[in-house]
Amino acid sequence: MGSLVHGRVPIEPQSVDAPLTKAANFLVVTIADSSEAVNTVRSVLADIDNLAKNVSIRDLNALFACTVGIGSDAWDRVTRVPRPSELHPFRAIHGQKHTAVSTPGDLLFHIRAQRRDLCFEFERQLLEALGDAVEVVDDTEGFRYFDVRDLLGFVDGTANPVGQDVSEATIVTAQEDAAVAGGSYVVVQKYVHDMAGWNKLSTEQQQHVIGRKKLDNVELEDPPEGKQQPHKSLATIIDDSGNVHEILRDNMPFGSPSEGEYGTYFIGYSKELWVIEKMLQRMFIGHPPGLHDKLLDWSKPLTGVTFFAPSADLLKKLR
Repeated sequence: MGSLVHGRVPIEPQSVDAPLTKAANFLVVTIADSSEAVNTVRSVLADIDNLAKNVSIRDLNALFACTVGIGSDAWDRVTRVPRPSELHPFRAIHGQKHTAVSTPGDLLFHIRAQRRDLCFEFERQLLEALGDAVEVVDDTEGFRYFDVRDLLGFVDGTANPVGQDVSEATIVTAQEDAAVAGGSYVVVQKYVHDMAGWNKLSTEQQQHVIGRKKLDNVELEDPPEGKQQPHKSLATIIDDSGNVHEILRDNMPFGSPSEGEYGTYFIGYSKELWVIEKMLQRMFIGHPPGLHDKLLDWSKPLTGVTFFAPSADLLKKLR
């Protein structure tokens, strides 16, 4: 999950820090309850690097990458190595008004590239290899929208770490959890937006919900402590020592105008699962409790799953 070299060789397998792209698929599957299914999954995951090369070599400038995450319920039978210390199923959060739901998922394939056809071809080959060993529970096709905006009209991902801070925020070290060093926790949620309701708000009202100006993305001043906080503040985790705990987001819009579907697929990578869980608690419960993230009044989560993306070396050892 390290440095990237573009144009000459494919992106390294399991690269959490793969660049933002124009297209992505978020494929979540469950594994059939049989030893044959588990063996098939282990074989495919062990060879996922070669499968990715089959596709990425066709256009190295398309920045194709695939990151595999393994869910809590599947970890033991798929990997047969010690569990990541924080890994557990996604815990539903019940706020006074909104709920972060928990939904099934044994494997996540975060597939992205500058070209939609490469994502399509990789997913085709992947599902052909997995066969009836898995069942697809969600397959969301994301796209980059203008200057990395979400469908609500705001720039998304401004708070992401940059440079060396990316690996420091996302990659588990040997000192932190030796058995799964080089991996990262991954949380996904699929949100759908009430665009009709959102568009009834004035731009100024929308900006106070998000905490940034809509046009130029400049941060607004936070309200006093104890008052209603904007989304950008509730999604920022600062510990008692004043340290900011960052996560890496690779969110993407999805939708279908003909079906009236408009959404954002949230995907967050972190070396500490508690950081993302704390962020979601602040959003759904509120900080202080009772003052939930007002963005949720127009954004409803349909899914919620936690995974751990192991290192490429760990995947290869599944043979």
